[in-house]
Amino acid sequence: MRAAWTGAVVTVMGLMLPSTPAGAEPPLSVIDWLDQEQQQTPVALPGRPAPFFIDEPPVTEDGTAPSVTVRSLDGAAPRDIGLVPQAVTGLPADIWERSKPDDILRLFEALPELRLPAANALLYTVLLAEAGAPQGGPEGLARLTLARVQKLMALGALDPALSLIEQAGNTASPAHFDLWMQISLLTGDEDIACGALSREPHLSADYANRIFCLARSGEWDTAAITFNSVSALGLVEQDKLRLLDRFLNPDLFEDEAPLPAPRRMDPLSFRLFETIGEPLPTGPLPRAYAVADLRDLAGWKSQLEAAERLTRAGAMPENRLLGLYTDRKPAASGGIWDRVSALQRFETALASGSADAVAKTLPPVWAAMKEAELETAFAGLFSERLQDVTLTDGAQKIKYEVGLLSPFFETVAGDPPPGAEPLLRAVARGEIPQGNPTGRMSEAVRDAFAGAAPVATLIAQAQEKKLGEAILGTLDLLAEGSAGDPAALRDALATLRSLGLEDTARRAALQVLLLERAT
Repeated sequence: MRAAWTGAVVTVMGLMLPSTPAGAEPPLSVIDWLDQEQQQTPVALPGRPAPFFIDEPPVTEDGTAPSVTVRSLDGAAPRDIGLVPQAVTGLPADIWERSKPDDILRLFEALPELRLPAANALLYTVLLAEAGAPQGGPEGLARLTLARVQKLMALGALDPALSLIEQAGNTASPAHFDLWMQISLLTGDEDIACGALSREPHLSADYANRIFCLARSGEWDTAAITFNSVSALGLVEQDKLRLLDRFLNPDLFEDEAPLPAPRRMDPLSFRLFETIGEPLPTGPLPRAYAVADLRDLAGWKSQLEAAERLTRAGAMPENRLLGLYTDRKPAASGGIWDRVSALQRFETALASGSADAVAKTLPPVWAAMKEAELETAFAGLFSERLQDVTLTDGAQKIKYEVGLLSPFFETVAGDPPPGAEPLLRAVARGEIPQGNPTGRMSEAVRDAFAGAAPVATLIAQAQEKKLGEAILGTLDLLAEGSAGDPAALRDALATLRSLGLEDTARRAALQVLLLERAT
């Protein structure tokens, strides 16, 4: 591993996520790791040594009895909450220890859309890592957990969001239950949540949920009585009352025009529209609703569009996208069908072992992936096999770019094609860049890897056991930088390196240089 600490870079120990050493298997992403359901004893991933400063049980050096600290169970610290263990993430459990819940929530809410895949991957790691409570003890931990689940929902990662809320206790409070209910409605698992609500009606103050669940369990008379009562008392907004009325009394509205979509969509309304036979397109809706189109109820085109949207946000493993792309032969052309055809032709060429066939099909599929902003997903799927094919000219250049966007970027950078940009090789290998690159963004990347100072306030936060806040602040800065601010890009990359996030810094820099994500 090349640590590549340069200049007067400040190092905050306790977090080290190395890049993939040459010849080693690449580390799984957090989403990939969850998708493979590796819930056994935490171990270091292949190609990624166990992170530094993992707390180990103390070992005595003599036969004297150790001192024992006694504490009342009533004052016990809340348990850590998270789906991915420290051995996988490299993040210590105390990343929020000195943070105030209000400060964390503000950072989550203020974080802009992250368009760099490396930035999204780091955000998922923070959201899913096992972590202890911030200030405020159990109450602070509950607020933080709810904020993490809401952020996962916004990203479209509903399966991890569901697992996290269940781990925290989906009936621990009305807020926990309502969030669990929202996720369940979008994933189609609402019967489980409704069963809990029928046993404990106090879990939710939302009468619309109660009416829906009563009807789902076959208690139509009770649902109708409840509906009439809340209608008379004005306890549910009119848009949802109209939906519930059609849900409870479908025969009365057979010849009526479809209802307009509400200005503010919510999971129950979305589910009700589907239930009354008026499903809404998910394209204009927040990303979480796209998950509904992955079901077999949706057509293939809708499934493909939803899968692309979720993969772009890092919310779905790329192998699932590949499965949909290759599910059948497209019966049309244009738009997404051209991408499907291009990928299927390329995969066939790659399987044939013919360099000529690969050279012919690689440029069009790469252009299609760039158009859909799925370059890193494509690289993750095909780069390893592609590196074994000998190509020349333009196809060789594309092969090199694909490799640099893959988990094998460090190995690939060791064998650049003629005329390759030296900055790319230096960044991928964690070396000090030589020469004078052209362009302000390239100069910012060079400066970050040549020893530029990190942002002092973010480093101070990490040293004060506010590492989670420091990472979120750095991601905010990276979003500004990738959108075209060279100074912000330099500072973000330098800070990532100083926090020990070398792998993320290299990936982000390569993606800024190779992808067209500036807005």
